[in-house]
Amino acid sequence: MREPSRTIVESPHDLLGLVGAELGVSEVRSVSQADVNAFADVTGDHQWIHVDVERAKEGPFGGTIAHGFLTLSLAPLLLADILDVRGFTMGVNYGLDRVRFIQPLRPGTPIQGVATLVDAVELPGTDDKSASGVQAKASLVVEFADESQPCCVAELLFRYYA
Repeated sequence: MREPSRTIVESPHDLLGLVGAELGVSEVRSVSQADVNAFADVTGDHQWIHVDVERAKEGPFGGTIAHGFLTLSLAPLLLADILDVRGFTMGVNYGLDRVRFIQPLRPGTPIQGVATLVDAVELPGTDDKSASGVQAKASLVVEFADESQPCCVAELLFRYYA
């Protein structure tokens, strides 16, 4: 298990100087079977490997596993532990460049996120002379906390507007 750590920046523009730096490590979290079942209800994905506890015991993973997209949906929660950006009026998720589900996540398994800032660029203002904000790309590795082995790897794009 890694010690949680956090980066605090007073302005999105401070991210420009942190490209290549590890931003931190999240608190330890876990996904419960109830979380998996609720995600199945929301998405309509009730495949037995996710929700049928008895049948999944005999399946390829020895029990149920979280949906890959449920694991990915934890990114904002994990990043909130890792990065605190101040001095902006609005932040938005802008998209993803790459996602891989490396290993299945069993409910109850402790996980942590580890983030590295891959890129940060100024966003042009409406008059093209001033910056209106910053677009950043972070690599987030969701790890099994007890093993530091990757479960999910994603490159996340987000924008902070002044």
